[in-house]
Amino acid sequence: MNTSAEEFQNGQILLIDKPLNWTSFQAVNKIKWALKKHLGLKKIKVGHAGTLDPLATGLLIVCTGKSTKLISELQGQIKEYTGSFFVGATTPSYDLETAVDQTFDTAHINADLIEQARQGFLGEIDQKPPIFSAIKKDGIRLYEHARKGEEVEIVARKVTIDTFELTSQVLPTLDFRVVCSKGTYIRSLAYDFGAALNSGAHLTALRRTKIGDYDVQNAIPVEDFERLVLGIAEKPNPEDAL
Repeated sequence: MNTSAEEFQNGQILLIDKPLNWTSFQAVNKIKWALKKHLGLKKIKVGHAGTLDPLATGLLIVCTGKSTKLISELQGQIKEYTGSFFVGATTPSYDLETAVDQTFDTAHINADLIEQARQGFLGEIDQKPPIFSAIKKDGIRLYEHARKGEEVEIVARKVTIDTFELTSQVLPTLDFRVVCSKGTYIRSLAYDFGAALNSGAHLTALRRTKIGDYDVQNAIPVEDFERLVLGIAEKPNPEDAL
């Protein structure tokens, strides 16, 4: 990375591979801290183009300086995810953040039913976000209502699923690849897919692999970014030799 402090201020688009159990906010703060500490930047704008849940890994686009103006545009691009559903049980959060609250029979599930259910989620669909999400209702985030045990009416939204592949089917686990529009909750897809199987399901693994033309294969871990910035800071200035 040959980027200078000035170029970070002018605007950079960084591809970060977010680790498990990190919030997107923590990843952004780590990058901002590294830029300030190692490059002597007293003030710099840093933001991300699309939140990843703490239990998800993968591509997080981070913009610095003037490139933060591109965040809305980047957020609107299609996204690709891979991961796994567990069939036969649900959780309140639709993933592993909360414990199983209900179990269901799976003996009736066969390849034909799975395929029928899969096809039902292709194209434009109505989807309700999880109650454990950061969407605001009456000025309060839904997860705050959920943690208080409050019931909230959640309005379904239109989302588009362009691709929904099941890459492995060894019940109770189904592995998937999904290409979808902005605003799609893969946790909700897991829950709704379980219901379509006349059973229940929740998300057990999630990785974001693409945002538009940006690919996680070109991303770097947060810790590697800090080492690269440290390398920039320690690189001799050619003018010092004059």
